[in-house]
Amino acid sequence: MTFEVIFDLDEQQQELEKIENIMSKADFWQKDQAEILRLTQKRSILREKIDTWHNLHDNTEDARILAEMAFDEDDRATLEEIEKDVCGLQKRIKDLEFQSLLGDPDDGRNGIVSINAGAGGTEAQDWVEMLLRMFVRWSEEKGMQVRVIDYLPGDEAGIKNVTFTVSGPYAYGYLKSEHGIHRMVRMSPFDATGRRHTSFASVSVLPEVDTEIKIEIEEKDLRIDTYRASGPGGQHVNKTSSAVRITHLPTGTVAQCQNEKSQHRNREMALKVLKAKLYQLEKGKQDQKKQQEHQTQKDIAWGSQIRSYVFNPYRMVKDHRTNVEIGDVERVMDGDINLFIDAYLRLKD
Repeated sequence: MTFEVIFDLDEQQQELEKIENIMSKADFWQKDQAEILRLTQKRSILREKIDTWHNLHDNTEDARILAEMAFDEDDRATLEEIEKDVCGLQKRIKDLEFQSLLGDPDDGRNGIVSINAGAGGTEAQDWVEMLLRMFVRWSEEKGMQVRVIDYLPGDEAGIKNVTFTVSGPYAYGYLKSEHGIHRMVRMSPFDATGRRHTSFASVSVLPEVDTEIKIEIEEKDLRIDTYRASGPGGQHVNKTSSAVRITHLPTGTVAQCQNEKSQHRNREMALKVLKAKLYQLEKGKQDQKKQQEHQTQKDIAWGSQIRSYVFNPYRMVKDHRTNVEIGDVERVMDGDINLFIDAYLRLKD
């Protein structure tokens, strides 16, 4: 296994040393908060990657030495165990290679994902539910946790819109590739005439803001509305005005939550989502170059889909940014979207 092919250790260590030299200066903590945040996050990510590299290197060397001894002694049982260990190491090396493509300080954060149905009525709402299932399956395979925080069911079937958090290492870094319009073509099970329908759903992905990051929000700038939850839940959830919608008046930014048991917890979660949205808005203003590179994160319009999922007349999923396509639609809908994520990250690298 050759680590240098996928990970330049010297370059990473030099960058870490440069950041630590800056942070060791007496005036560092007088810098702009955004700059302090950027450097501390970058240092944390670099340290994690370097520690992972050393751990993999040591484990690989141990496996090599043990394999040589087992060969000399013709110890087949030990060789079989080493083979299993090597398979595990290869997967971890692949993960490190993936993470080497995630250099933005926000990439290591949890993600906040919202899916909204486009035109198409029940068919589009069913498409939202299918996408939610796809992302949940992907998250489970990655060992990440999904928590639904807002949910509006469709009139007949499916979901009109849903917001959920994905918690785990590099959740946002991976899922940012899914930000945009997702298009589905199929024979609709909701059309008695059996016609083919095209449906759209918009997927929005934001990095979750850490609680220690200060996003100044004045109470006078907020409008807080309460209403009855419309999603699944017990009697208390559906019969009391426990759901909360918070509007940031200066920007018009809205966040809401209805899936917690109390109004207090819904308010707390809605405020957390609002802070993430305001953080992203402010970050976009500060970094015009990145805003241009990820223009789809601001300019989402029907017809500008990033990916198409075709169930009929042929079966194919195609990413229009990278031209990566796969014929096994069921595999993708079961959560195997790693091929598309990998291609997007390499394109952006």
